[in-house]
Amino acid sequence: MDSRIAVSLPQNPYDIIISSGGLSHLGKFLKDLKLGQKVLLVSNPEIFAFYGNIAVKSLESAGFDVYTHLIPPGETYKTLESIAQVYDSALEYRLERSSSFIALGGGVIGDMTGFAAATWLRGVNFIQVPTSLLGMVDASIGGKTGVNHPQGKNLIGAFYQPRLVLIDPQVLETLPEREFCSGMAEVIKYGIIWDEDLFTQLEKADSLHQYQQVSGELLETILTRSCQAKADVVSQDEKEANLRAILNYGHTIAHAVESLTGYALINHGEAVGMGMSAAGKIALHLGMWSEDEAHRQDDLITKAGLKVSLPATLNPEEVIDILQTDKKVKNGQVRFILPTNIGKVIMTDQVKSELILEILAEMIQ
Repeated sequence: MDSRIAVSLPQNPYDIIISSGGLSHLGKFLKDLKLGQKVLLVSNPEIFAFYGNIAVKSLESAGFDVYTHLIPPGETYKTLESIAQVYDSALEYRLERSSSFIALGGGVIGDMTGFAAATWLRGVNFIQVPTSLLGMVDASIGGKTGVNHPQGKNLIGAFYQPRLVLIDPQVLETLPEREFCSGMAEVIKYGIIWDEDLFTQLEKADSLHQYQQVSGELLETILTRSCQAKADVVSQDEKEANLRAILNYGHTIAHAVESLTGYALINHGEAVGMGMSAAGKIALHLGMWSEDEAHRQDDLITKAGLKVSLPATLNPEEVIDILQTDKKVKNGQVRFILPTNIGKVIMTDQVKSELILEILAEMIQ
C-alpha cells in the first residue's frame, strides 16, 4: 500500500502519504521538506514503547537532532496544563522557528501537538504521524488542533495545517480492538456524508471491529477513501465557513456525551457512533430520510462494535444544556448535520429541543 493524497489548500498545501512500513522512512520524508535540524517528537508512553525507536532512528539517520516529550494517554490529559509542559520541553531543548513538532500517536496527541506547534514562537513546523485508525482517517487531516475545557470538548484551539501527514498502516497491528472500533465510527461517517460507495463496501464486509479481520484490500479502501473524502472537504473549506461543517456529523451529541461522562467512560468514536444514530433518528422523525436508511446506518455502527444506545447515567436535560456551548451554535441555535440519503447530508438549525429530548430518552438504556 503506497499512495499520496494532496490536500490542496491555497496557502498551506500538503500531502497525505499512505505507506506500509513508512514509519521507518520518516526521516527521509521530512528531509524532502527541507526543515530545520531540531525536532520535538511528542507521543505517549504506550505508543512510544512500540514505535518511538523506529521514528527516532529514522530521524537521526536523516541528520535531525531529536528530542522527545511524552504525555500520558487519554482525553483527560488533553488540557492546557499538558500544553504548558510541551512548551517547557521546547524551551529546554531550544527549539527555533525552523524546528518541527512531530505528533506520534492518536487523535489526542495530534490535536495537542498541533496546538503547541501553532502557538510556540507563533508557529513552528508540524508533522502528523497518526498511530490510530481515528487519527489516520480523521484527526490528523485538516488542521484542527486544540485542547478540552472542563465545560466542553476542543473549545480551545486553532486551525493549523501540518506540513505532512504520514500514515503507516502497519502500526494498526498493535492498536487495541476498542480503539480500532472507535476509528471505524469516523469511516462510517464519511460513507454517510460523502461516499455512498464506501458505505456499501463496508456493509459487504464480514466484520469491521477487528484489524485482523479486515482484509488488506478493504483496509486500503478505508484509508484512501476516508482520507480523500476529508481532503476534498477541507480543500474546499479550510476554516469551516460552510461545507466543512458536514464533517461534524454525529459530533454534536457526541461531544456532549463525552463531556458529561468526563472524557473517561466513553471514547470519541463510541460517542460519535451514538451521535450518528441520534442524528439518523432525528432525520427520520423529520421525514428527511427513510426508515430503511436509518436501520442500515445503525446496523453498520453495530457491525463496527459500537453502540447505538446511550449510557443509562445520561440526563437528556444536561445534554441540551451542553449543546448550547457547542462551537456550532449560531445565534443561540444548535446547528445539526442531518442525513437526507446515504452519501448526502444537510445542515439545519431547525431541530427543536423537545425532539432532541424525545430521541435521547428513546436511546437511553
